[in-house]
Amino acid sequence: MKRTVFFISDGTGITAETLGLSLLTQFESIEFDRITLPYIDTIEKAKQVLVQIGEASKTDGHRSIIIDTVVNREIRQILRSCEGFTIDIFSTFVSPLEQELGTESSYSVGKSHSIEDNNRYPLRIAAVNFALENDDGGFNCDYENADIILIGVSRSGKTPTCLYLALQFGIKAANYPMTDDDLEEFQLPKLLREHKHKLFGLTTDPSRLASIRQERRPDSRYSSPHQCQLEVREVEGIFRRFNVPFLDTTDLSIEEISSRILAAKGIQRRT
Repeated sequence: MKRTVFFISDGTGITAETLGLSLLTQFESIEFDRITLPYIDTIEKAKQVLVQIGEASKTDGHRSIIIDTVVNREIRQILRSCEGFTIDIFSTFVSPLEQELGTESSYSVGKSHSIEDNNRYPLRIAAVNFALENDDGGFNCDYENADIILIGVSRSGKTPTCLYLALQFGIKAANYPMTDDDLEEFQLPKLLREHKHKLFGLTTDPSRLASIRQERRPDSRYSSPHQCQLEVREVEGIFRRFNVPFLDTTDLSIEEISSRILAAKGIQRRT
């Protein structure tokens, strides 16, 4: 079965998409054709969306699913008249909260993803800059101010995880790639030893690692299955020898990796 899902918002659409996708992942037997429509902030745009929803429902032979975070009440009313199954995030969650808190919501567009919070937004930007400056044992190596230092072999997921931790949670994450010299010596690099309490290791399945490296450097020693098996075995041995907590990232998304790291290290999210 195929169903079309519309994520609709009069803002960025990020909240509708994030919450909606979390719901849809529970229905693995159904193929979802996902359409995100941000900034539906006028009556005319809302009416055009109605036409699009109607066409999708007719093509699929099933009514479309609409997940929206539209704040404007008039636009929400128009969307309610569509030929689809609607999930109104605000009416579902905000109305009960209003009753519990004894006050009305501000019903402001873009509150979740704006720069209006003068404390949290700069934290996120500073954390992203920190991650970029301290990527792959970069020139800065400002490990003193790092919240966490990810270590592992090349292409084990360190950089994207650091950037996600920074952008999503305001965490200052650095990373260091374990080189052939580090692995041969079977030691933690000297510049990491005094920051051992900040270290967290990432590892992955050798065949998966070889596949990823093959795309970057085809048919090289770097991407050979033997080299990948050797590096993974040695780096996991170092993690165990020096009691560095580590995680196998083979079947995990960046979101899962990041959340597990924060939980394991007891690091509080800043944003």
